[in-house]
Amino acid sequence: MKILIAIDTYWTNNNGTSISAQRFTQVLRKHGHEVRIVATDERYPNETGLKDDLYLLPELHLYPFNSLIHKHGFRFAHCDKKVIREAVAWADVVHCMMPFLLSRAVRLEANRQHKPCTGAFHIQPENLTSSVRLGKVKPITSFVYELWWQAVYRNFQHIHCPSRFMADQLVKHGYKGELHVISNGIDPSFTYRKKEKEEAWKDKFLVVMTGRLANEKRQDLLIHAVMQSKYKDKIQLVFAGKGPELHRYEKMSEGLVNKPIFGYYTREQLQDLLAQADLYVHTSDMESEAIGCIEGFSMGLVPVISDSDMSATRQFAIDERSLFRVGDSKDLARKIDYWLSNPEERKRMEHVYAKLASRYQIEESVRQFEEMLRMQMEEDNLKWKKEA
Repeated sequence: MKILIAIDTYWTNNNGTSISAQRFTQVLRKHGHEVRIVATDERYPNETGLKDDLYLLPELHLYPFNSLIHKHGFRFAHCDKKVIREAVAWADVVHCMMPFLLSRAVRLEANRQHKPCTGAFHIQPENLTSSVRLGKVKPITSFVYELWWQAVYRNFQHIHCPSRFMADQLVKHGYKGELHVISNGIDPSFTYRKKEKEEAWKDKFLVVMTGRLANEKRQDLLIHAVMQSKYKDKIQLVFAGKGPELHRYEKMSEGLVNKPIFGYYTREQLQDLLAQADLYVHTSDMESEAIGCIEGFSMGLVPVISDSDMSATRQFAIDERSLFRVGDSKDLARKIDYWLSNPEERKRMEHVYAKLASRYQIEESVRQFEEMLRMQMEEDNLKWKKEA
């Protein structure tokens, strides 16, 4: 198949949806498909049109919010009709990954050209509203769900959801069509592995969390939990990610004995970090899946996860020992202390969690995704034959 993926921001290392698109693209190409992307790209700010396998679009500037948007590792695409028309004309099937203007424009063009087109729901409305501290105001998030349905999703017959939780949210908000629950999947290189700790960490408990440093991810809870832990003098926190809350978290953690480490890690660096770690923590209030958490327990780390009813990540907890009450740093501290105090049980459960991760391999996710595309193509071909 010739597959076109429409996504506002493709080439970034700090946005889960974009990273998923990159990984799916890699595996789809390995399966013999041709894949091109239509997106904006900060590497080519003054170019439009086809460059290698990327149909370049200019950035849509939203002043005065540009700086905040960029800190989240994101850029909105300006809908250049000529480029979109050319991109859709090339494809056999089109897949739109985001709920913004680009997906609407690409879907309309696909209709005009009689090209099969599917959608995906990776971004929760709460991810946007949390940026302005309104993530828990339900009338506002319900309005965004309705806005996205009317503007984008009502035109899709098949929608990819990365978790059952996300599919249930769409049903709750009145979305129609066939919802395909397909994990974003992890690379097979994330597998159980242990490595001797670096010299600076030999006498410390290494506790890791990955993800954007954003308000809804609640890294502040982990910082406060360590302050309350009986092991606070021995815990070394590592936050693998970038984001707009960096300076606030640095200031907040000044009271910790061991200064937390913040930064971006390549896949290989992240795997080395996880191989040395003692525990993985995921504090996010809102999450459509959280591949970072799966990567953590796939490598043999017991996770401690928020039980937030707005997060799909809680599905990965095998029992209550790996769940803490949403927003409760004291309860999180208790769960951290339990696992650090019981190394033998932690070791046993590391293997149980690593086995669980085998369900989320990206090869299987891509196979299911290919089937969804084929279903859309077959249905559209039948429809267009009848119309002819």
